[in-house]
Amino acid sequence: MNEKIFTAKPFIDEDTCNSVLEVLRSGMITQGVKVAELEAKFAEYCGVKYSAALNSGTAALHAGLFALGVDKDDEVITSPFTFVASANSILMMGAKPVFADIDEDTFNIDPKNIQNKITAKTKVIMPIHLYGLLSDMPQIQTLANAAKITILEDACQAHGATLNDQKAGSFGDVSAFSLYATKNIMAGEGGVLTSNNESFIENVKSFRHHGQSLVTQYNYTGFGYNYRMTDIHAAIGLSQLKMAENFNRKRLENAAILNKGLSGISGITIPSVPSNYGHVYHQYTIKVDVGKYGRTRDELVQDLQRNNVFPGIFYPKPLHTYPVFQKFGYKEGDFPVSEKISQQVLSLPVHPQITNEDLNRIINIIK
Repeated sequence: MNEKIFTAKPFIDEDTCNSVLEVLRSGMITQGVKVAELEAKFAEYCGVKYSAALNSGTAALHAGLFALGVDKDDEVITSPFTFVASANSILMMGAKPVFADIDEDTFNIDPKNIQNKITAKTKVIMPIHLYGLLSDMPQIQTLANAAKITILEDACQAHGATLNDQKAGSFGDVSAFSLYATKNIMAGEGGVLTSNNESFIENVKSFRHHGQSLVTQYNYTGFGYNYRMTDIHAAIGLSQLKMAENFNRKRLENAAILNKGLSGISGITIPSVPSNYGHVYHQYTIKVDVGKYGRTRDELVQDLQRNNVFPGIFYPKPLHTYPVFQKFGYKEGDFPVSEKISQQVLSLPVHPQITNEDLNRIINIIK
């Protein structure tokens, strides 16, 4: 019987375990010195001045919108083809998610579709770097600057991704990362917000701690939540951050093997990476065209599962097709590219612990 292969498999080494034990033995396990160290090193990793650690990627997105002053009835432009946390964070601010369709090759929001979504109520553009590939940030920055609106990068799947050697997390006014267990840099659970604007980060650090002053305890200078990260999670994140570039390099090597093995199969489209972009393959996502491949995406999933390979479908339906977002007037047919792609995408295992033998088994099943 072949060993089971999953889309994600967190790597926990002795350094990670010892880092957690060190915190537990210190007796100081809540937000403390390890969180501060993670913030400093994560900001350095992204090439920015400041960062704030939070207890989830969703909290980072929510805090980022708060830092940018999003309020009730404001509009935030984003993609409908994503995990729900991206759009939920907009709802959490009482604002309206305004969807713009994606590019069929990159799966990211298409700047051409952003232009006609901008109104007097638009406060923020939230591009989502899906699967580990940056959105077209130069075009998005041009649109945002012309309209005098801000950018929140949803970089929750893009740790270390680059465009012209500039890293994700350094393009937006603020940028949100997730440190969930399956991410390229993980802490079990957690999030980080990055920025070159110190006041944004100071506001977030108050917001994550019930709106308390950063100077005086029990002095509530504004509204806030309990979004603090613990030193336990920060210790895991620090250990994993040391390995991030090696992890991403291994993902690239694995993706190259899949690219070579799957190229030329009729009906299978391998990931597209534009020139000057550095993909980090949080997910290695192919498209399955039943008309050319001869089997549906779901039939291929069944074939893989019968052989103990468990791929992922990220995501089976665009957000605008769900009732919580249809109350804004959205309906099926509004975003045809997202709807088409949702029926074709299939994410194959590419994580650093997968072996060449595993990859060749996946290739042969698909062939």
